[in-house]
Amino acid sequence: MRALMLKEIRSFLNSITGYLVIIVYLLINSVFLWLFSGNFNLLDGNYASVDSLFIISPWVFMFLIPAITMRMFADEKKGGTMELLLTKPLSDMNIVWSKFTAGFILVLLSILPTVLYYYSIYQLGNPIGNIDSGSVFGSYIGLLLLGSSYVAIGVFSSSLTDNQIISFLISLFLCFFFYIGFEEISSLEIFNNADLMIKGLGINEHYSSISRGVVDSRDILYFGGLIFIFAQATRLVLQSRKW
Repeated sequence: MRALMLKEIRSFLNSITGYLVIIVYLLINSVFLWLFSGNFNLLDGNYASVDSLFIISPWVFMFLIPAITMRMFADEKKGGTMELLLTKPLSDMNIVWSKFTAGFILVLLSILPTVLYYYSIYQLGNPIGNIDSGSVFGSYIGLLLLGSSYVAIGVFSSSLTDNQIISFLISLFLCFFFYIGFEEISSLEIFNNADLMIKGLGINEHYSSISRGVVDSRDILYFGGLIFIFAQATRLVLQSRKW
């Protein structure tokens, strides 16, 4: 399992894809947070905060994480190495978690440099350190959980096809739907009596809750459950070869 995970990470870091994803993520955030004037600019705000980072990141990850995961199984199928992979002394679930963990580590590598944004605002505060560090910490936990959910969705999407573009589009649609789709559905009049329940099925509801600095066990369980469901769905797709 560890060998497969390292193989996935090396395949990204030995090509331009992995570095490009990290660079694009940091570049988009930097442009909006430091260069473009407006609501997202950290220097234009009247108080020390990096909230804009956690507003923009889910949308950027919505495109970049599918780009990371689209090849994980699709490439194996297209290259004819899928059957070889499945003959290794690994369970289907071990293969799924190896792919997932590799994707999660790449997401983590993308997020880590943004700690410099927090440090910069921390130093620029008046007085120094005048920033809600607890809220920032909670927001980072939320962003990691959101990124992990996107990775699980992306790995599942990649298992459905041998075409990377189709995998990317499926993953993009599912990430978008789970992030904001349920919230939009809950606003429809026909769901007035069940709007809170439907809204609670979406990622944004739980991500926003954690981003307020309150790490609620219900939110942790939601993200854990979502990741587990898509991991199991991926396992079922792999097992379908035996049906």
